[in-house]
Order: sequence, then C-alpha cells, then structure tokens
Amino acid sequence: MRPSFERKVWNPNGWLERLRDLPRPWVFTNGVFDILHRGHVTYLDQARAQGGSLLVALNSDASVRRLGKGDDRPINKLDDRLALVAALESVTCVTWFEEDTPEQRILECMPDVLVKGGDWPVSAIVGADFVQCRGGRVMSIPFEHACSTTGLLTRIRVSSDHPSG
Repeated sequence: MRPSFERKVWNPNGWLERLRDLPRPWVFTNGVFDILHRGHVTYLDQARAQGGSLLVALNSDASVRRLGKGDDRPINKLDDRLALVAALESVTCVTWFEEDTPEQRILECMPDVLVKGGDWPVSAIVGADFVQCRGGRVMSIPFEHACSTTGLLTRIRVSSDHPSG
C-alpha cells in the first residue's frame, strides 16, 4: 500500500487539472528543501497560513546542480525531497520544475499569493510582477530560526574533519 502523502506529489504534466479542486487562495512557494530542517517546516507552516492551499515546487536535481550550491548537491534526490515535503501537514501538494526558476509553474497555476523566505527581497522573487499584476500578494517571510542546509552541511563537514577525542 502506498503512503498517503504520495497522493500530494503531483507530476507537473497534468497538475493544473488537479488544482481546480483545491481551496483558494492558492499560496505558491518553491525551493530545494534538500535536508529538511526546522527552518523549512516553520517557513512552510507560515506560508500555508496565508491562504487556503499551499502549492510547493521543488527544483529538480539538475536544477539544483545549476544553482552552484556544491558538487555534491542535492544530498537527497528529488523523489526523496518530494516525499518529505509532501508528508508535512501544511503542504497541500508538491510538484517540481526542471528549469532554473519556477516561473513556468507560477505562470501555469496563477497563485493568489507568492512567498519566499526572508533572504529574498520581494523585488527579486521570480514571478512577483506577474502575481502582483493579477492583484495577488507577494511576501518575503522573515526567518524565525537560523537554519540552512548549507550551514548544516558545513557543520557536518567541519566536525568530520576534526573528530573530537
């Protein structure tokens, strides 16, 4: 039997037909979500509070590699990242994109609210102009917890280079 959260992972080919049944307003966000941590969970919960449904789009593995986060990234492959994000209560559905940005997914679904984390000024959020021109809101949600996957990996690497004892 398939886990119930897998019903929330939607292939980008055909996800639009499924969106129509979701409560509005639709909140859209995107990211890598490589090693899920408290900052991610808090952010996604806050994003979900902005509307009726939270739509999350993840960078494909090739898209992550092009971001320049490191030769070994992503640590977790797309299928694993999709499963973890889909398992979160705050997430309504999760899909992915192969391109460098989620612009195509944003144009397809026409969200009512577009959100990114606090390190993104609204003016730099891909799709912001499109959403605002349609009367939607764009927000940069401040970080509550100083966490990042890159920071976690740095701490792990430093600790493995300098074992104690």
